[in-house]
Parts: sequence; C-alpha cells; structure tokens
Amino acid sequence: MSTSAVEPEPAVAADLFGSRIDLARRFTSALVAEGELRGLIGPLELPRIWTRHILNSAIAAPLFYGSVADVGSGAGLPGLVLAISRPDVQWTLIEPMDRRVTWLTEQVEALSLDNVTVMRARAEDVGLEFDVVTARAVSAMRTLVPITAPLVKDGGELILLKGHNVPAEIESAQKVLKKHKVTDVTVQVLGEDLLSETTRVVRARVRA
Repeated sequence: MSTSAVEPEPAVAADLFGSRIDLARRFTSALVAEGELRGLIGPLELPRIWTRHILNSAIAAPLFYGSVADVGSGAGLPGLVLAISRPDVQWTLIEPMDRRVTWLTEQVEALSLDNVTVMRARAEDVGLEFDVVTARAVSAMRTLVPITAPLVKDGGELILLKGHNVPAEIESAQKVLKKHKVTDVTVQVLGEDLLSETTRVVRARVRA
C-alpha cells in the first residue's frame, strides 16, 4: 500500500506518549512497513493505524501498574504500545504463534525495551501470576475470562480492551465471571475528549 494511504500521525499522539513519542513512531512505522506482509494487520488498517490501533491502546496506559501480562499480543497491540508508554511497568507478551513471537521479539530488541519479556505460549500453559492481565481483540468475555483470570494474582485486576458490544458480552459471561471469582466488573470509556475513536475498557477484580 502506498504511503499516501497511511494515516498521518494525529497531533494528540505526542501528548499521549510524551518523551516516548519517537519510540511510538518507530514501532508504528515498522508496523506500517511490515504488518500486512507478515500477516499482523489487514490492508484496511493502515488508513487508521494511529487512531484505531496505536492511540486506542495508548490511552489506557495510565491504568496499569506492577507486572502485566498481555494475552494474545499479536502485533503488539496493546502490549508493545503500552510498554513504550509505561517503561516503569514490567510487561510479559504472551503469544502462541511463532511468526508473531518473532515479530514481537524483533521489536523489543529494535526499540531496546528492557521492560518487556516475550513468551511463546498459550495463556493456559503459562503458569505465572501477574498484578494485571490485559487483552485486546482476542475473544468474547465468556471465552476470554477463563484464560486470563487464572493468570491474575489474588486481588489483582483484569483490564481488557473491548468494543462497543461489551455490555452484552459481560451479560452473557455472568456464569463464567462467577466461576472464576471475577468481581467488581465496570466499563470505562477512555479518550472521549481526546480521540476520534474512544476505547472501552473492562476492569474487574480477581479473587483466589
């Protein structure tokens, strides 16, 4: 795809990333250059790469703390974007597909992100616990909760980036939420005053 079809960087990007904006630009440029070729993003995503993907992930950065696992990290959305935004947080990117793991590892090295570990695994096989577990565009709540909640420390959080249909997803996942001791489920809408496309985040507490 020609560069004319790639979304220009919105002015708000520099505000969200601050001193880390150059790293965000480098990652976005790499995703534009190689993402479609390597099967990480579709061809229709380039005209909205910043709005729909980079800023959609970055707006949630202030919510995270401690140790965080990104389940199904894929192209690095949200995990790599969040790791760029929050160098004070330790990130583990969990991804089962080898070609995506290769991409993630390359980007971590290219951007010198010393707060990131890339793990090739299914979430069910990780066997570790984290303060927070996140995921974006992986699956519906009723199938996502069983693979993410077991990775959360007692009293830790799920912070899941979801779409417009999230209230219905939560409703259909009530039995699963109860089974995995997921409580205090709330939905936050982020970026209403900053972004042309807001981000919906499900936050919930997990008890052992």
